[in-house]
Amino acid sequence: MSETAETRVSRTEVQVDGETASYLTAGQDGPVVLLLHGTYWSRVWLPVMGRLAEAGLRPIAVDLPGLGRSGGELTLETATVPALADWVTRFASALGLSGSIAVAGHDIGGGVAQHLLVHGGVEVHGLALVNSVTYDSWPVPGVARFRDPEVVAATTAEEMLAARRQAVATALAGAATEQRIADYLDPWTDARVRRSWMAMAGAADSRYTLDLVPALRRSQAPKLLIWGEDDGFQKVEYAEKFTSEIPHSTLMRIPDAGHIPTENAPGRIARALIDFFTA
Repeated sequence: MSETAETRVSRTEVQVDGETASYLTAGQDGPVVLLLHGTYWSRVWLPVMGRLAEAGLRPIAVDLPGLGRSGGELTLETATVPALADWVTRFASALGLSGSIAVAGHDIGGGVAQHLLVHGGVEVHGLALVNSVTYDSWPVPGVARFRDPEVVAATTAEEMLAARRQAVATALAGAATEQRIADYLDPWTDARVRRSWMAMAGAADSRYTLDLVPALRRSQAPKLLIWGEDDGFQKVEYAEKFTSEIPHSTLMRIPDAGHIPTENAPGRIARALIDFFTA
């Protein structure tokens, strides 16, 4: 187990489906908060994890298979929202997580989190969505283009890294620095991770969130939406629609923040998550 740059946050691993599942964790005891990423990796949750642990929670931010620091490789079949939700269920089982847990999701990870709430696998008593996919808000053009096999076949490593650099810089908004951008880009220097990312992009389909809407409307679980208002990928209007139509949901807007608001306002977002998950 090695320490990250953030105090009290460490990276460790467990075996899932015969492959290494890498995850960040903080704290030893306390209620579990499972943190799910989408087209980025567990790095999106790092700024808030130490604060969650200080409040008595046990945050766990896993890298989905083939992404971040996890082993394995995604395919078009294993990268769908339902398939990823099934994998998260097996990850939770491998860690021995039992009972009801809290789940937070960012980007496509928010779609996975919504699926877990509706269809089970793990029992979810509270759901937080941070600039998440909802309804038909996705895939955005930069992701949807990889649904074309010819685009996938023609994309070079240099082209993909350049495209991801631009996307990361935009997503970080005012929090973008050369070091932070490099941190986010690091996993994509691995060809296996690039292939997994393109599989996730190729499997992106808004029907997976649209199909959940009727069940979400019936759900009694509390739901918190945290949104960087300047997000050009997942528009805040979708969060407004969600909170107007889905019962027991509230929206906290983060001004001057983009698609990864945990980097823009980590203290405020951590406080909101703590208050929500300990209420």
